[in-house]
Amino acid sequence: MKASSADVLKVTGVSKYFYEPEKFQVLKNIDLTVQRGEFLSLVGKSGCGKSTLMYVLSTMDTDYEGELEIAGERLTGKKQNELAPFRNNHIGFVFQFHYLLPEFTVLQNVMIPALKLGQYSRTEIEHRAVEKLKLLGMDEHVLKKTNKLSGGQQQRVAIARALINDPDIIMGDEPTGNLDSYNAGLVFETFRELTSAYNQSIIAVTHDSEFAKRTDRVVEMSDGRIIK
Repeated sequence: MKASSADVLKVTGVSKYFYEPEKFQVLKNIDLTVQRGEFLSLVGKSGCGKSTLMYVLSTMDTDYEGELEIAGERLTGKKQNELAPFRNNHIGFVFQFHYLLPEFTVLQNVMIPALKLGQYSRTEIEHRAVEKLKLLGMDEHVLKKTNKLSGGQQQRVAIARALINDPDIIMGDEPTGNLDSYNAGLVFETFRELTSAYNQSIIAVTHDSEFAKRTDRVVEMSDGRIIK
């Protein structure tokens, strides 16, 4: 982990507007703090603002009012050329669709963010990738092409890829949304182990109420506000 502070993410007074077709406030004075090792789910009906909030938290969207801090660093006001390397270093992403490259092996897919970051030698990155895959029970598949794996296996490879740079936070956008109940359960247990055994912070946007209620904290949104 890159920082020792109990709070890994903090947003204060975050508001956001859309301007097309007319001005509309989609986020309304959001305050949220996430602690290191916390497994948090972000829920709410479609259109409540949870995906918009996730874009702000992930630093992909910088057009907002308020303050965002991750791992003790104030990110509000930074340009994307500063934020891109910060994201790669501090945030891991797991999506509903795994976005693995089918022509690449499992190992090659997991290595990509670390090669992009450029902090380690290729040999060290390969070693780190194998260790992450071992953590997820996928090390026996390192040389397989990803299109030869099941959906659940592909999502575990995507989680290993998200972990390769030892991020402060994993952000999941419907991480079980494309999986059957068995594989969704495996992904949940993987996340639970990452938080309990490795102190990994996880924020997951989900429509899966069973998934959400088993996380450490459920943050529910409605009409652009956090309601609980």
